[in-house]
Amino acid sequence: MMKKEYTKYFRWLPAILWMGFIFFLSHQEAGSSSQLSQGITRTLFNIINSVLPWLDLELDFFHFIVRKGAHFSAYLILGLLLAHAMKPGDRKAYYSILLLCVLYAMSDEFHQTFVAGRSGELRDVLIDSTGSLTGILLYAGASLISVKRRIQEEAKETV
Repeated sequence: MMKKEYTKYFRWLPAILWMGFIFFLSHQEAGSSSQLSQGITRTLFNIINSVLPWLDLELDFFHFIVRKGAHFSAYLILGLLLAHAMKPGDRKAYYSILLLCVLYAMSDEFHQTFVAGRSGELRDVLIDSTGSLTGILLYAGASLISVKRRIQEEAKETV
């Protein structure tokens, strides 16, 4: 019994650490945040331009896509990690996970209003929420596949 309880709480650790990482990134002043995203953008931009030179990407637009993609990806991961931590069994539990992600996204954007040069944006909450929903749906799909496989394995063993 003790090991099961320990494992239950340990499942939360990745989600809590990831939330801390999101908080850390949100707490960076505008200059630091911009410098980080511009470095990543330039690297990706150069790679894409060398592989697909005909694509004719515009750097400013690509930078916007990278920044918003980072929001989406960070919250997709959060949705996956929270679903793993909560091990939802029904639709209501999945809604609870999504609500937790949306509330965290809202608090994250609110937090940014206190950071020099940063602002909170409703658009980012929507992007974060969409990422979370995608992560939760991926988890639900993987869980469904896992259950179906387990049922098929058990059916084979009984024959």
